[in-house]
Amino acid sequence: MDEFVFARVLHILGVVLWMGGVAMVTTVLLPTLARMQSATEAMVFFEQFKRRFAAQARFSTLFVGLTGFYMVYILDAWHRFTQWQYWWMHTMVLIWLLFSVMLFVMEPRGRRRQTNAFVQTNVSAETFVRIQRKHLVLLMLSLLTIAGAVAGSHGWLISGG
Repeated sequence: MDEFVFARVLHILGVVLWMGGVAMVTTVLLPTLARMQSATEAMVFFEQFKRRFAAQARFSTLFVGLTGFYMVYILDAWHRFTQWQYWWMHTMVLIWLLFSVMLFVMEPRGRRRQTNAFVQTNVSAETFVRIQRKHLVLLMLSLLTIAGAVAGSHGWLISGG
């Protein structure tokens, strides 16, 4: 079972790196950008930051997915996906899928479509508020999932009927 413990440690480190980044972007970066004098300059900065951060986010989400899959495999815990007491396992997969689609599909597609002229003419402080709201919803769902996973993996399960 040592390999399971090692996988769990790596999994949690990946989650901390991933969600810590999401929390920082949501609670620090986006509000700061929304208050900048020039929305265009803020968007240019955000795009540069996002390009760099996306690499870390892609790595950590991929890492979390691989270690999570490995732990379910090692425990042969596939049956948990049929039991509602393990709701947090379903939400872990859902959150992981949402972020993976955003990072590996939507973000690269959006970057290819985006032009500097578009950024300069269609950016406002409200743009960052909308982006922050979306990030905040994802962050709250993620934190709820993390709390459920910690509680559930330590035996605090909702009793089945």
